[in-house]
This record gives sequence, C-alpha cells and structure tokens, in this order.
Amino acid sequence: MCRCIFQAGLNWQVIDKKWPTTKKAFANFNIKKVACFTDDDVQRLLRDAGIVRNKNKIYAIIYNAQGFEAIEKQFGSFQAYLDSLDKSDNYAGTVKDLTNKFKHVGPATATLFLYTVGENIKAWE
Repeated sequence: MCRCIFQAGLNWQVIDKKWPTTKKAFANFNIKKVACFTDDDVQRLLRDAGIVRNKNKIYAIIYNAQGFEAIEKQFGSFQAYLDSLDKSDNYAGTVKDLTNKFKHVGPATATLFLYTVGENIKAWE
C-alpha cells in the first residue's frame, strides 16, 4: 500500500528510483516499527532527499501502519480482514472500506492495492 500512496500523482520512474532509499528510511516497512514513528522521525524523513518528501504521504504511511496493527489485533491478520469484507459488485464495498480506513487512499489506490496483493478484482477489464 505504501508504494501506491507514494506513487499517487507522480511518475512511476521517480518512485522506482527512490524506492530502495524509501524502504530503508521506513524500516523496510516493518509495520510495528513504522507505527511507532514520532514527529522527530517525520522531520528526519522530510530532510531525506532520497525519498519523496511529501509530509501528508509520510504521515499517511505512519497512520496506516497503526491501522494495520489495529486490523491485525481485531482480525488476526490483514488477509482475514480482507476475507471478512463483501467482495460482490467487483469489490466496491471493499474499496470503500479501504478508502475510509486508510489515509491518502482513494478508490484508484485501493483498487491498485487490492490487485497487487492478489485479490481477484477486475478493475481493468
């Protein structure tokens, strides 16, 4: 989901070039570590020229990591959460739930995320 968020509004080549540094800056997207990032971490990230320095996207990544933790606590896993959602009408309810739960995730980002994690969404047909 993080890559989808950083990708929004930017050329994929920019994200691809910065991705190794971005992963390192965000503790390889370890949910538990990122969920504990503080304002000091945000300031550190905003000074890192190796990543996309968008304050809203950075805060969204931290907020969303906290959301992933809450989902794992409630459902046992993110997959169990996805499995609990209504996937009729080509995932419309699932997309809506994701856009409501996570920051900087609109319908296109939610759809791309579901597709990349292997859900059987038919968004591009």
